[in-house]
Amino acid sequence: MKKVVTMQDISCVGKCSITAAFPVISAMGVETALIPTAVLSTHTMFQGFTFCDLTKEIRPIMDHWEKEQFRFDGIYTGYLGSFEQLDIASELFERFGKDGFILVDPAMADNGKLYYGFDQKFADQMAKLCGKADYICPNLTEASFMLRKEYCGDNYDEAYVREELKELCALGAKTAILTGISLEKGKTGAYAYDSVNDEYHTFFTDEQPEHFHGTGDLWAGTLCGALTIGKSLDDAMKIACLFVAESIRLTLAEKDHNTYGVNFEQAIPYLMRLLNE
Repeated sequence: MKKVVTMQDISCVGKCSITAAFPVISAMGVETALIPTAVLSTHTMFQGFTFCDLTKEIRPIMDHWEKEQFRFDGIYTGYLGSFEQLDIASELFERFGKDGFILVDPAMADNGKLYYGFDQKFADQMAKLCGKADYICPNLTEASFMLRKEYCGDNYDEAYVREELKELCALGAKTAILTGISLEKGKTGAYAYDSVNDEYHTFFTDEQPEHFHGTGDLWAGTLCGALTIGKSLDDAMKIACLFVAESIRLTLAEKDHNTYGVNFEQAIPYLMRLLNE
């Protein structure tokens, strides 16, 4: 059985980070190990959530794993909340990243702004971490901060996207994937550049009328699972885009649908069909 490890936080209630990625990767037939960076009572869209930092526990976890000679077919990092966690992620790559791919989702910004508590120095360090990855999947905001460029908003075309992707690969990543790309009204998806083979890859779906917390984590987790089981980049992007779109569609069908995240659980049978196509 293929094995991956994901490093990100746990929200005890709410569908994001590990609680979105873990069940999806597992459903795809991949054993998933966890490095939890923090435990939150709920995700951050709720008021008054509790937070317990687990940074000091991570190196002892890795030490134990090294003694047990654990090996992984992939490493996937999501939200990392501090400079120290970025350093630890880099150590994780060095100690356990020799037998498989490394995927970094630089979850730190959206809609032209960095998340609370982050600054340009953090984005610079995240860019260095991305330089050690095989795959990175930022949105346009995260890409802009890592490249120290002005955020373009919705004012971009395909030439801009291709240039941005090449600049992201110049950081060191082998393949860069920009998520949330829309080049045609009513369509949204992902645009990738594989610098090793000098190839571009795209996949787009119908744009959904609402945005939901945790869909980026769900997309990255699905991509990770698909790559781990041997899907091509084209197929992995297609599966991730279609699965997230179906999860949103099912969520919109319910009245109270904008608090916990998307109903990806109900879309897992659809995911299984996608894997068998």
